[in-house]
Amino acid sequence: MAASSEEKVIGCHTVEQWNEQLKKGESKKLVVVDFTASWCGPCRFIAPILAEIAKKMPDILFLKVDVDELKSVAEDWAVEAMPTFMFVKEGKIVDKVVGAQKEDLLKTIAKHAADAATASA
Repeated sequence: MAASSEEKVIGCHTVEQWNEQLKKGESKKLVVVDFTASWCGPCRFIAPILAEIAKKMPDILFLKVDVDELKSVAEDWAVEAMPTFMFVKEGKIVDKVVGAQKEDLLKTIAKHAADAATASA
């Protein structure tokens, strides 16, 4: 896995890392969480697309959670299919996109990024 292409998407490999990153997003910042799995074909398809979006949107915190690595987190967040993208603002889930749906993902990011910009203005 080339870290350079995904450097803007932060992988959370322990519950501690997950909690630490989530705390960073408790401000007005939008957090997009990609719940993924190494064996999931659609997850591998969407990962480079998410990395590109993340590079273009530095004001958004992008996190990646492998559901097999952090089962407890996936269960806490009621993740049932991969990929699932959760949109979190001020510690609360504000939206979600299930599946490797590029257009839905882009629309949802744009919608909540605009909301975040308005809130911080």
